[in-house]
Amino acid sequence: MSRPAAAPPASAPQTDEQPSRSGILYAVGAYTMWGFLPAYFLLLLPSGPFEIVAVRIFFSLIFCALIITVTRAWPAFLAIVRQPRLLFTMGLAGVLIYVNWQTYVIGATTGHVVETALGYFINPIVTILLGVVILGERLRIAQWVALGISVIAVGVLTVGFGSVPWIALILAFSFGLYGFVKKRVGRSVDAVSGLTLETLWLLPVAAVQAIVVASTAPGLAFGSSGAAHVALMIGAGVITAVPLLLFASAAKRLPLIYMGFIQYVAPILQFLFGVFIMGEPMPLERWLGFGLVWLALVVLTVDMIRTSRAGRMPVAEPV
Repeated sequence: MSRPAAAPPASAPQTDEQPSRSGILYAVGAYTMWGFLPAYFLLLLPSGPFEIVAVRIFFSLIFCALIITVTRAWPAFLAIVRQPRLLFTMGLAGVLIYVNWQTYVIGATTGHVVETALGYFINPIVTILLGVVILGERLRIAQWVALGISVIAVGVLTVGFGSVPWIALILAFSFGLYGFVKKRVGRSVDAVSGLTLETLWLLPVAAVQAIVVASTAPGLAFGSSGAAHVALMIGAGVITAVPLLLFASAAKRLPLIYMGFIQYVAPILQFLFGVFIMGEPMPLERWLGFGLVWLALVVLTVDMIRTSRAGRMPVAEPV
């Protein structure tokens, strides 16, 4: 996320940078939908993860194209296409979000929902780490403490999972890098145009995946598993675009501190779904590891509140 001007004090007149009821509702709606994605992807079985992502890319592109058509935004979209730097930057964003999507669907459909939740719990911490490595940012003491706790947590979770939690780490780093790429784009590309370009770049990947799946047993499930399954697969495009649009609307209305709190709705829902609905094992080592991650997030949150009160907290922007 880019760095806009600091939020005004609470006593200032109402502006777009102050929290609004609609902004909170948009944010909660976006993160709630993201939180229920594992349940939705399980409904898409017997389609495998590679078929699901291929179909998701295809119908996300169609849904976004419909939105652009209805809102008559094709001139603005074509203006972006005519700028090679923006066009290829969105291609890089597309590659990163593909890695994120594919990893997430593999995790959600193969009994690793808890690990996908871990990925989004540690995403804010990974983003801070990337800021140091890529941008050379200087961290406050609290942020260093949170990073240290997180490193210990990953070690404990490696014991708890029996291996390095690669799904969680790939999710966190791919989405963190995706955020950095989108930060470079800034407000030059709106949310719908961005997702349209990303999925347009990924269309050949989706086509290859669909062909490979179709040519290997048992083949594509899409179209051969009933009308309800077809409708749900088509809906994968809708549930990809709608939360993004809600997030973009919320980010224009809420200070970053509000988005910082609300973002944990998604991994909390995923964690609860994985543990209590899917019955994924949670031995002591995993509880300890997650406990350390949550402790690191508490440290970050307290630091965020203190920074906000000092008047240095920016307003959120969509990535």
